[in-house]
Amino acid sequence: MPIKVVDLMEMAAGPDAKRTNLINGPRFNAWFHIYQRPGQHDEMHCHNADQTFYCIGGECTMRFPDGGTSVLRPGMVALITGGSFYQLENSGSEPMVMLGVRGASEQAVQTIGYESREELFPREDKAPPRGTSILV
Repeated sequence: MPIKVVDLMEMAAGPDAKRTNLINGPRFNAWFHIYQRPGQHDEMHCHNADQTFYCIGGECTMRFPDGGTSVLRPGMVALITGGSFYQLENSGSEPMVMLGVRGASEQAVQTIGYESREELFPREDKAPPRGTSILV
């Protein structure tokens, strides 16, 4: 199916809502990103590809290595160049729901930890996909 419409707020309302790939192609990846609980966060990290986060629901505080922060609320977007370190935290009282898009396939993306400067999630299969797949 070349086109599929997805209701991200409906996905967020599910009891087992979790990060889900939506589309993955040789030069593009998009995913549903959710942190259900207030205070839930990831580690300070960066990626080797440019990416964008669009806040759909809740509140996200982005933290940076210099101690700075930016808060995303519904309708706001974060534009992140590859190699820029950041951390995401659900700083609201409800689930943090975001759409993430990246200028590379999921297989081509590296996640580098701030402290270790090493890849956090090494993958066996690094070959990018041949065609674009809608994954939801």
